[in-house]
Amino acid sequence: MKNTNCRKKERIENKLKDLRDRLALYRKREKEMLDGGVQSYGVGTRNLSRYNTDLSTVRKAIKEIENEIAELEDQLDGIKPRRAVGVVPRDW
Repeated sequence: MKNTNCRKKERIENKLKDLRDRLALYRKREKEMLDGGVQSYGVGTRNLSRYNTDLSTVRKAIKEIENEIAELEDQLDGIKPRRAVGVVPRDW
């Protein structure tokens, strides 16, 4: 049983490391976008400026990764995830 717990803990720690690396990349990308990572095009008198990636998509990914990291850290600390339970009252 101990060996299984060690492997599970190791898998969680590896996943946490990967998620933290991804989070750092997403934050770096967000910073680049906010600092002027904009493509600009010009044809005649018309100009178009746009991001390579949608800023809202990057922010959404950051939030999802932060939530996943928090859940995995809770598992390492022994906190079990919340469960939803539904109750259907019946009147016989």
